[in-house]
Amino acid sequence: MSIHAPSHVTPTLVADQVYEILENGILTGRLAAGSPLRVQELAAMVGTSVMPVREAIRRLEEAGLATRIPHKGAVVKTFTVAELIHIYDVRTTLEVDATRKGTPNVTASDIQHMKTMLGHMQKAAGEDRIADALDLDEEILRTLYKASGNPVLVSVIDTLWLQCRPFKAIGVTEALDNHDITPWTPQPALFEAVKAGDTVTAAAITADSLASARRRLVLRLEPH
Repeated sequence: MSIHAPSHVTPTLVADQVYEILENGILTGRLAAGSPLRVQELAAMVGTSVMPVREAIRRLEEAGLATRIPHKGAVVKTFTVAELIHIYDVRTTLEVDATRKGTPNVTASDIQHMKTMLGHMQKAAGEDRIADALDLDEEILRTLYKASGNPVLVSVIDTLWLQCRPFKAIGVTEALDNHDITPWTPQPALFEAVKAGDTVTAAAITADSLASARRRLVLRLEPH
């Protein structure tokens, strides 16, 4: 097991800092699916007591990034292909709805923020900074979805993003290795549709983008 603990970590590290370290380890693949989350070992690794680690693991379980196995304790969540497909199916339902509700309600400030994030995302993608590009992609979408006025909807979508983030990174990396730039092509078109107030086109782009990501996931994970 290998995770990156910042040099400033101290024995007084609080639970949210421990959570951030463990979450980053999972999302970057340093904590692989199925890895045991041993409290004492993690506490020693990040330089804190066991209580913040226990709290961080509890939060990872709530976020769907870890699961508890009887008589073994918590481990990094392993998703089956079927489970991930279910996540993408739910994402499609919720994100298309959020797009439909958000597009008519975005403000000029929202549009400017999305435009700025789009520029940063394209730069990060061009420099093969996959994690940064994915973060910026999510910020573009989050801005749109928040305009729906439904914070519960946005919160659920955020949780689903977290659960499938490692697989999104794998899918995008492999696509780019094959000179396939389709992971980054929907965003400019989505931005233009939202800017124009074209709800139908924006919703269709969201649905098509998720369908494409779902196909990449199935091709990557299903046995051949």
